Amino acid sequence: MSHYFAEDPALPDDLRTFAYYYGNQKFMLTSNSGVFSPGHVDPATDLLLKTVPPLQGSLLDLGCGYGVIGIVLAKAFGLEATLADVNRRALDCAALNCRQNDVAAQVVQSDGFAHIPGLFGCITLNPPIHAGKEVVYGLFAQAAQHLAPGGAFYVVMLEKHGAPSAARALSALFGNCEILYKKKGHRVMRCTKS
Repeated sequence: MSHYFAEDPALPDDLRTFAYYYGNQKFMLTSNSGVFSPGHVDPATDLLLKTVPPLQGSLLDLGCGYGVIGIVLAKAFGLEATLADVNRRALDCAALNCRQNDVAAQVVQSDGFAHIPGLFGCITLNPPIHAGKEVVYGLFAQAAQHLAPGGAFYVVMLEKHGAPSAARALSALFGNCEILYKKKGHRVMRCTKS
């Protein structure tokens, strides 16, 4: 079985282009088979985008998929963005989507932070839940190491996928975990590096 967080070059292409609106801005996005949420922006990602406050500086969209979070936030707030994912097919779409939406971003193939140097003012993550708790919590720990002082880590999760225990783990890791949104089984969490 193919998963969006793994490489599967044998999958046939199924490119789909669709519109996504953020405020009064229209984004044209292209997805493909073998990527997360093909053909539409999933509700958790949409919720994260609508909850994150205005940002500045550098942004890492970790596990970017076809680049929705990084592209939208980079364009909306003029951020220096890095989009990273393990899935080459997703990254090909992310690069295409950057061009389609006039966003200059660095697109990096990386398993976690393996090929991502430096520190970021903001890191966003809609975690690959089906990769397992060990992988997801490993990303949390690595994000803490790659945040600049005063930087913020934003995570969106469903309660049924372990958001309450993730909030406790994040609080232990960062010393804080603010719940920015908690409704209909979703949580958007922000951790700040002191």
